[in-house]
Order: sequence, then structure tokens, then C-alpha cells
Amino acid sequence: MGISNVTTDSVRERVDIEEVVNDYVQLKRKGQNLWACCPFHQEKSPSFSVSPAKQIYKCFGCGKAGDPIQFIMDIEGVGFTEAIRHLAQKYGIDIIEDEHQASPEAVQAYNEKESLYIALSFARDEFVRNLQSPEGKSIGLSYFKERGFTPAVIEKFDLGYSMDAWDTLLEKAKTGGFSEEALQKAGLILEREQQSGKFYDRFRGRVMFTIHNLGGKPIAFGARTLKKDKNQPKYINSPETAVYHKSDVLYGIYQAKQAIRQQENCYLVEGYTDVISMHLAGIENVVASSGTSLTENQIKLIKRFSDQVTVLYDGDAAGIKASLRGIDMLLEGGLNVKAVVFPDGEDPDSYAQKVGADAFQLYLKEKAQDFISFKIGIVKQEGQFDPISKAAAVRQVVQSISKIPDPILRTLYIKESSRLLEIEEELILAELNKIFLKDANRPRPQEKEPPSGTSFPEDLLPTAETTPSKTIGQQLLRQERETMRLLINYGFEKVSEELRVCDYLIEETNELKFETPVFIRIFTAYKSALLEGILPDADYFIKTSDPEIKQEVIHMITQKYELSALWEKRHQIFTIMEADDLAKTVYFGILRLKKGVVKKMIQELMGKMREASEKDITDLQGVYMELKKYQVEIDKQLGTVISN
Repeated sequence: MGISNVTTDSVRERVDIEEVVNDYVQLKRKGQNLWACCPFHQEKSPSFSVSPAKQIYKCFGCGKAGDPIQFIMDIEGVGFTEAIRHLAQKYGIDIIEDEHQASPEAVQAYNEKESLYIALSFARDEFVRNLQSPEGKSIGLSYFKERGFTPAVIEKFDLGYSMDAWDTLLEKAKTGGFSEEALQKAGLILEREQQSGKFYDRFRGRVMFTIHNLGGKPIAFGARTLKKDKNQPKYINSPETAVYHKSDVLYGIYQAKQAIRQQENCYLVEGYTDVISMHLAGIENVVASSGTSLTENQIKLIKRFSDQVTVLYDGDAAGIKASLRGIDMLLEGGLNVKAVVFPDGEDPDSYAQKVGADAFQLYLKEKAQDFISFKIGIVKQEGQFDPISKAAAVRQVVQSISKIPDPILRTLYIKESSRLLEIEEELILAELNKIFLKDANRPRPQEKEPPSGTSFPEDLLPTAETTPSKTIGQQLLRQERETMRLLINYGFEKVSEELRVCDYLIEETNELKFETPVFIRIFTAYKSALLEGILPDADYFIKTSDPEIKQEVIHMITQKYELSALWEKRHQIFTIMEADDLAKTVYFGILRLKKGVVKKMIQELMGKMREASEKDITDLQGVYMELKKYQVEIDKQLGTVISN
């Protein structure tokens, strides 16, 4: 369900960027702005700037930028609606739902999800309270203490206990006003097989691990039995519901997301206790796949917070080999992958308890290896001196390399594989080409000649990437951005007694076609606002729902360095600013944009001439000469000696 515009507007009016950001990082004033080390990437010198006057933030290191709402979206990994709800709750703003923006089906689905969240939160609270009951203390709490779990970590992860009775939760929930239908949909109760309409608790006599979504809401539970009963599974988990899809969830992601961003690395483990033990060892950037095979959506979830993942493997050779497929999936998802293997018979949980926090952290740093070294080490153990096994190892490694979308990384891993496997790079490249032959949509292999006598389709062979067209396109993008920057910053300033900057820019670009989609959208929105009698300043675009426009505009209005007022007052050092002669600034800006457009037209024309018949060449050459004359004239006005 959507949130009303009244609520959104109230949030925009009430929130303060300094207060919002200060909840996550410590800001220090320098000049007009506030500065801190960026919460989105690891850095030693502050490059994250907050402007209280403009109510925006920008990192000059990683490029993140936005308003208070965008900051919550970025830092919490949530959507626009969730960010509005978060800020509304922080500032005590009533949330008004807008049912008119949604279909009846959407309203019903929203209401059902909300009822599930409420039921699951109730169950979470009950499980947590049960730890203080005599039964919970003697069984659940004593188990957690034996594992070394502190009260702080028990609270942090909402650990609990389900009473060893058929309907304890059911009866308490019914007393609290919950229907059996809602509890069943939340996966908390089950219907008796031979007694229709009779229900009982799904979780009984087990320690409880709460599974949270990105926003911290309980969405499911994992439950471990402490009884030695072979007829009972060790773990049971919540079923799929409207709010819980196990293929989309990673255990511990809510507690880990900020640490993953800050450390620029995500440790991936298998179980709940692995995650908690690593937190106890001072390592918070860790999540678990909860015993299931890694899925594409889980990989996308990791990539939202970091491009680096380190997979931690138990010291079990058979288990490691079985899980190698997960590495290929991570690589295909665009992640950089490292691996750590624990000693035989150990897992992250047991090893952390065995050696202590400091030694555990040191082990992770020293034993982390890139996936190529790791995978080659595994396969070489099986047949180091057997040519057939070595050939199979090569194919396995090349299969992994083929999953990497970045061609530069593929090149580096080919070289590393050649060194570790002690075979020629050309043979690895040949094997890689065979894989690409099976899938024409694969990125091209490395920029290296194949061994003599090997034949591959021409479209699979490497080609030069650095072409003039790319350079021209980048130049035009910069010139379009500069035009939009002048429009946003000085649109309503006068370049003459009767002419505003916006009027001049719109008139001069009337026959030009912008190439960059985001600048097309900004320019279109600007002109539309003028027609409606609105004077669109930077704040107008920052409040848009288009995150790309918002970020571009913030880049246009922020500067990393401020010119000290003392230069003029104390030292009498006067600096000429672009606003001092706005007419000249805008005039030259338009000239550079036109030059960029002409260069692109010339480049496209040259492409046509290469394919044209002799009959059409003469006409095209005439057009070419006219464009070159126009370019030379622009260069003269710009003061360029040599036209380029």
C-alpha cells in the first residue's frame, strides 16, 4: 500500500539531514558543512559531506549522494516507502496510508502482510520472554550460556525458547486477539491431521533463532531441538509465507549490513550459530545461507552492500567439494570471491570458541585466499600427478573463470591459473573459448592470441576497446552535464537586462538533441515546470522520486572545497568566480556543448562514408566539409589553436 503525499510532505518538512546522519556517523563541522568518514565505504580521511543548509549529503570518495530520505534508503538498504515509514516513526509523524493509490488486491495483500508482521513480532516477544521462565532458563538459556552467548548477543539476535507444550503460544496469541487463521498464515501453528479446525504450536521445546528482514522485522524462525531423539529433525524452520521467502533471505543481514558496507567485505557462513559466534569474536560483517544452497537473490542481496565476499568452509573435504558450485554463482553475480578453510573437524562456531576472538580474527586475515588458489588447491589434492585429473582440474577452474563478467579480472585469473597449474596461458584461453562457443551471449574472452593451429569464430576473438567513439561519447556526456549544471545553479540569474540563463540555454539548445537519458529527463522536467509557472531550482529536483536525477543534481550543486572568506578579508586575495561573468560562462558552455555535438556528427558521418557507395560519397564529403568548417569556427570562438 502506498503512503499518502501528506505523510511524505510532512517527513520532508520535519526531517533534518544532520540529525538523520548523526544516528549512523559522527559529524564534525568544517566551514559551512559537516564532515565524516563515509558510512558506505572504508576510508581513513573524511570525504563524506553533509550540507545542513541544502539538506543533502555527498561522498566525494564513492559518489553516494542524496537527501535524508535517500540516506535512509542507502544506509538501511530499503525502498522509498520503507524509508518514509522509518523517518515518520523517528519524528513521531502519523503515517497516513493512501488506499486510492493501490488496487483492492494490493490493499488486501498489504493488510495481510502487516497482520503477519504483527503476529510474528508477538511470537518473537513470547519466545524471548520464555527464556526467563523456569523451563526456559533450565533448557534454553543454559544452552546459550554453554555456547558462550552473552546477554547482549542474545538480545541483539532476539534469541528465545518455545515451551515444550502443544499450544502455549496458540493460547497466549488467542488471548492477545490473534485469529487462528492469521497464526497459521504466519507459520506459527499447524492444523491437526485428523481433527479439522484443531491447531497446535509448530515450535515446541526448542531454542529459537529469529530471522529478520532488512528493516529488522521478524519474518520467520529457525528452531533447534536439544533432545537426542532420532525421530525429530535437529532443526525446523518457518514455512514460506507472504513475508518470508527463504531464497531471498540471509540470516544476520539486518545486524550485518552496516558492517558489510564499512568493511567492504561480507563473510558467508552456513548456520545461525556461526553468525552469532563471529559477532562474539568482534566480526559483524557476516551472514548465513541457513543451510540452504545459495540462490541468485541471496547473491544480489549481498551485492547491495559489498562487491567482496569471503566464503568460510568447514574443515570437511567432501563438504567443500560439494559446495564449490556456490563460488561459480557468486562469480557470475559479479562478486569478488575469497575463501577460508578451517582445520579438519572445525567450523566457524567451534573454532571461534576454541581459539578466542583475537586468534580467530588473525586466522581469517592470514588464511583468506582468492577463489582460484582455493579451487586449484582443492582439485590438486585429488590428482596432483595424474594427467587426467589435472586436465579435469583445468576445466573446473576455467569453468569458474568463464563466470566472471569483468574481462580484466578474467585476464588476471588466467595468468594466475597458468602459474598455479603450471600450464601455458594459451591452453587456458583455448579452453575458455570452447566454453564461450556454447553460449554466444557470453562476454568475449581475454585479449590474447590463441595458440597456433587453433581456430575460433571471429566474433569470439578479442578486439580493441579503446576507440575514438568512446572518447567522443565521454566528452559529450561531460558537456551535457556542464550545461545542466549551469541551468540548475544559475537558471534564474540574468545574463542581460531581459534575458535569464534558463531562457538563453533553452533557446540555444532548441535544435540540439541530448544523448544522456538522465539529462534528457532533467531538461524535459525543467521546461515542463516553467510552462506550469514553477521556477525549478535544485531543491525542486532533489525532491523528485527519480534517484538518478536526485544524485546528478546534488553532484552539480556541491563542491568538495570551500574558498575561505579570510582570503579576501585578511589577505586581500581576490579570486574570479564563474558567477562574476555569467554571460561569458554560459556562452562558452554552450559553445563547448555544440562542439561536442558536431564532433559526434562527424564521427557518425565518417562511419556512413566507410559503408557508402561511390555515388553517395561525394554528397557525404560535402556534408563533412561543412561540419568541419563549423567546428573550426567554434574553435576560433573558444580560442582553440588546433581543432580536435
